[in-house]
Amino acid sequence: MTKRKVTVGGVELGGGHIAVQSMTTTKTSDVDESVAQILRLEEAGCEIARVAISDEEDARALPAVRAGTHIPIVADVHFSARLAVLAVENGAHKLRINPGNLGGDENLRRVADCVKAHGVPVRVGANMGSLEKSALAKFGRSAEALAESALLQASALEKSGVRDIVLSVKASDVPTTVRACRLLAEKGYPLHIGVTEAGVGEAAIVKSSVGIGALLLEGVGDTLRVSLSDDPVREVEAAHEILRACGIEKDFVEVVACPTCGRCRYDCLGLAKKVADRVKYVRKPLKVAVMGCVVNGPGEAKGADLAIAGGEEYCLLLEGEKKTRVPKEDAERAFLRRLEELLS
Repeated sequence: MTKRKVTVGGVELGGGHIAVQSMTTTKTSDVDESVAQILRLEEAGCEIARVAISDEEDARALPAVRAGTHIPIVADVHFSARLAVLAVENGAHKLRINPGNLGGDENLRRVADCVKAHGVPVRVGANMGSLEKSALAKFGRSAEALAESALLQASALEKSGVRDIVLSVKASDVPTTVRACRLLAEKGYPLHIGVTEAGVGEAAIVKSSVGIGALLLEGVGDTLRVSLSDDPVREVEAAHEILRACGIEKDFVEVVACPTCGRCRYDCLGLAKKVADRVKYVRKPLKVAVMGCVVNGPGEAKGADLAIAGGEEYCLLLEGEKKTRVPKEDAERAFLRRLEELLS
């Protein structure tokens, strides 16, 4: 089945590019704070930002938020058709709703007429806390119920003439999320993927990486959010790392670093961290290897644009077939100087 394409602002979903999203944690009507956070998200590589619309002040703040930022803004609205319409009328590039909680068919038609008039796409979907009653009765709390709920919501919009629809199905456990997304993958809608309520810290990043990565490696997903109980900038950083690990994102500096062992005789870990921090937001296809000793260093260097490997009294700087011995005390400085030349 041919996948539909949906444009959010200037970002196309369903055309092969995987767009990175996040959601602000600010009160949207606090324009200064909201703009500042979205600008930080932009710097980290976020392509679409979602904001909560909880009241009329939030909706009316959208023009000012848009004016201060550069990426499409998605309005997240629940339980109020009036606020959904107001958000679209005030410039939201996309609307995220649950058709079932808008207060009936008449309210849904009102929202549908508004998004059609303004050419705004709609994201609908389900998580385990918002399953449609009929789907829950038929399938229980399951991946099948998630997929069925999302399709029922899409159908409700389509009956009102809305075609630009993005689906999402999420659970807080990986197997259910992955299975639900697989069930929807052949339905023709662009899919927003992620593991909801993933949690805190490393465990949340691992859970999101496994779920999102599994889907991306199967070609499933058009836009994603890594949901963390953390600064949303961390969500964006983690999303890009997942895309890179899956071989989807190419325009970055890959840092290969040795885990070190008893053979290491220089501060390999410290240098690797300095390099990673320096290139975090660099958009340039390079590979840099920071290796602890000469056992694996030369081999890694063959695939790297720049590499270093340590020894007892000296380090090797490697670029392709070129090898330069540098006294150990000068090696880090020489390596970082050459890295800067490659980045310029």
